[in-house]
Amino acid sequence: MSLFDHKISDIHELLHKKEIKVSDLVDESYKRIQQVEGKVDAFLHLTEEAARTAADQLDDRLSANDMPGSLFGIPVGIKDNIVTKGVRTTCASKLLENFVPVHNATVVEHLQQAQTITIGKLNMDEFAMGSSNENSGFKVTRNPWDLDRVPGGSSGGSAASVAAGEVFFSLGSDTGGSIREPAAFCGVVGMKPTYGRVSRFGLVAFASSLDQIGPITRTVEDNAYVLQAIAGHDKMDSTSANVQVPNFSEKLNGDIKGLKIAVPKEYLGEGVSDEVREQVMQSLKTLEGLGATWEEVSLPHSKYATAAYYLLASSEASANLARFDGIRYGVRVEEDNLIETYRKTRSQGFGDEVKRRIMLGTFALSSGYYDAYYKKAQKVRTLIKQDFEAVFANYDVIIGPTAPTTAFKIGEKTDDPLTMYATDILTIPVNLAGVPAISVPSGLAGGLPVGLQIIGKYFDENTVYRVAHAFEQATNFNQLKPNL
Repeated sequence: MSLFDHKISDIHELLHKKEIKVSDLVDESYKRIQQVEGKVDAFLHLTEEAARTAADQLDDRLSANDMPGSLFGIPVGIKDNIVTKGVRTTCASKLLENFVPVHNATVVEHLQQAQTITIGKLNMDEFAMGSSNENSGFKVTRNPWDLDRVPGGSSGGSAASVAAGEVFFSLGSDTGGSIREPAAFCGVVGMKPTYGRVSRFGLVAFASSLDQIGPITRTVEDNAYVLQAIAGHDKMDSTSANVQVPNFSEKLNGDIKGLKIAVPKEYLGEGVSDEVREQVMQSLKTLEGLGATWEEVSLPHSKYATAAYYLLASSEASANLARFDGIRYGVRVEEDNLIETYRKTRSQGFGDEVKRRIMLGTFALSSGYYDAYYKKAQKVRTLIKQDFEAVFANYDVIIGPTAPTTAFKIGEKTDDPLTMYATDILTIPVNLAGVPAISVPSGLAGGLPVGLQIIGKYFDENTVYRVAHAFEQATNFNQLKPNL
């Protein structure tokens, strides 16, 4: 049995009893990477020398019985759009191929305070723009369950590394489903916290009003421990919420008697595959058996969510990515004049999907089109937010599938961007509203994982975790592993 088959709390106990060392965990991580990374391609770069040095230092603390916190010594992977001091942060883009940050993201500082060990930086869709991880400027990450299929995106490397047993947990970012969709495709647990729950300082911005960092883990309990470590108000982030961070793990008791579940009819309608729909219905029966009740509801404006999202996210991206001009940092294509330097640097540095979204966003913000597109999309966003608030007035959580299908084959949707965009149809409304949501494994369909999405009220991650944990304990789907 691999050490990585244990929960984080079990590992903490083994370390406390001195039955294992931190260096054993790091050894196991790099040994596993050596075995499977050639197949999965989850990492863009490894930090082995620094990781082993840090492990030796933590082993000295272990000998002195100084191991504060539940994440002490746990190996972690970081999505490559989260800046790490002295370690390349490329956003999987040729434009930032040589960028080495001079500071850490706040979440990285929190993990260092928790004494975790960073194993390396994880592959992603370029600048977090994509749903399959095929838009990386460097490599395509593969799904550990079927190497011919995508791991989901944009946090595909983050989910694949956990599913493949290369790290205990990873951090991803979620703008329209980029943590939850890969978690569903790879059969792991992925949480998008309430917008503002986790600092975005040091997250390279895609769409600032939508982006949120969150954890990807093997179990719900592990996920709660990680969110506990990275959450909290940050004066460096003006969108960080100054709200109390509860103990997310203390309510994981399996008790959901009397819980009221809303199931939107739009989440089980057209576009959702029969096998995914069947898996969700079976999951609802499981939750009924635990004492919860569910009713069908409507989120009527969710059908407009995808169109509104791509207008808003692309508009914010066109503004945020204007800073990447080859002058201040990143790769530069030298030309005779400044305008040509800008043009050629951005033309050669950005990939096709990034260019597509910059162009769409610039168009939506341009004179004569702002009111017709961007402003109208903001109004739709408000209506979607109000839909969620109306449902949450009478129900505790909203439940449906995470993705409309299981993982699709690599190359299957790359020639049709609109079809690719539709894969996020069930996750996008959550980001537009800013509420928390988690994806947990809910079984297999055709040998591939299916994700169950549990959506909660603002800053009520506790209830989301409680429901997810009760379901996990009743099914043990999280114990299913790919055969690599």
